[in-house]
Amino acid sequence: MKKLLSAVSIILALTACEKITNEPVVTLSEVKVMENIPAPKNIIMVIADGMGPAYTTSYRYFNDDPATDIIEETVFDRLLVGSASTYPASISGVVTDSAAGATALATGFKTYNGAIALDVNKKSVETVLEFAKKQGKKTGVVVTSQINHATPAGYLTHNESRNNYNAIADSYIDNGIKADVYFGGGWKYFLREDRNLIEEFKASGFQYIDNYQALNTLKANMPVIGLFDDTGLPSALDDSDPYRLSVMTKVAIKQLENSNGYFMLVEASQIDWAGHSNDIATAMAEMSDLAKTMEYLEEYVKHNPDTLVILTADHSTGGLTVGANGKYEWHPEILRTMKSSPSTIAKQLTDSKITQQGLSELLNFDVTKNEVEQIQAAKVFAIAEIAAYKLLAEQEKLKTKKPTINDIIASAIKNIIDIRTNTGWTSGGHTAIDVPLHTLGKGSEVLKGKVDNTDIAKQIFILLGKN
Repeated sequence: MKKLLSAVSIILALTACEKITNEPVVTLSEVKVMENIPAPKNIIMVIADGMGPAYTTSYRYFNDDPATDIIEETVFDRLLVGSASTYPASISGVVTDSAAGATALATGFKTYNGAIALDVNKKSVETVLEFAKKQGKKTGVVVTSQINHATPAGYLTHNESRNNYNAIADSYIDNGIKADVYFGGGWKYFLREDRNLIEEFKASGFQYIDNYQALNTLKANMPVIGLFDDTGLPSALDDSDPYRLSVMTKVAIKQLENSNGYFMLVEASQIDWAGHSNDIATAMAEMSDLAKTMEYLEEYVKHNPDTLVILTADHSTGGLTVGANGKYEWHPEILRTMKSSPSTIAKQLTDSKITQQGLSELLNFDVTKNEVEQIQAAKVFAIAEIAAYKLLAEQEKLKTKKPTINDIIASAIKNIIDIRTNTGWTSGGHTAIDVPLHTLGKGSEVLKGKVDNTDIAKQIFILLGKN
């Protein structure tokens, strides 16, 4: 396929990016969509929240078999076809949040950070999931965050702020039920004292489940909402099933399959959370869960070739660096043996004596005396910080994040892991770098090379039959 972009198209694209408008940006793929591409029956959109290129690269090294001389290819390597830019509407600069990112991926419109499927003028814009539903397809969302978090909300509803969690949850009923399958977390928002949304879903004909084991008991051809934790699910390192995204995806597909096809959003939500926390151990566990999911989808497409799968990220998080401090090294060995997240390990150390043997058992690798002393010192520091916080005036407390022993010990543990692996981070937030684009299946040729995040939605709309 030709990769030529006329000077006119470039000028139009740059001009559109500068204006606050609800007109889609003109890009290369608008030339591509003119071609006659057969439409897939099923479309699976996978968003790896926060997954910049350093995450897929570090996963390759993490997943490597040390017994071989080569570094083995991963599913991300096999399916890589290009990259996507992620910047939001110019009113929010060039670094997107997950809400604006989801809106771009779901609607084809750039918007301001925090917006849920609204344009910059706060007008609702149709999402690909909503359009697929109108076309008679079944729809579903599978996420490891709460189901009313920014990314799933960006496909399911419209709101001026991603932080309006209760209102977003309410809209899943009040604005019409738009999905046939909802899997993720969210008891806190759907089982409230002022409103029991689960009962309302059940009254609308939905099955409700609240544990992974019940995934195997679902009735076919009947919609389902499954909430498995209060907010987001436990991290992959801490959950009862480290491959919970893969398991939920398999069950969701089974529930959605029908003669008219389906559109499904899958989000590996907590890669982003690990990036915000600068937690490489948790990040690699989340990437493993995503890799397992994508390997399943590879096989699924082989047997269901009328399916398109797209994987990308809404942005990158944390400024992850594979190799840091001027040392030409990265050592993921200890990451492969860890059984719990630094946060969970820190909780176990909060009220117990910190010893070399105990810490080694919790981390599942041998720690040095110096590393033990670092954790002990962190605990002493945390106690002092808490005491100082308690002495602050109430107005000062409002300006300061309340320190906790768990957070400070967890930070010390992550520092030890970063030093051991030689991992670097530049931020506790998002970065503006381009993110990987991976595709497979029917119609996948429409997305290759460098695209913008809005192009992905535009292509999906075309494949769904929207002019």
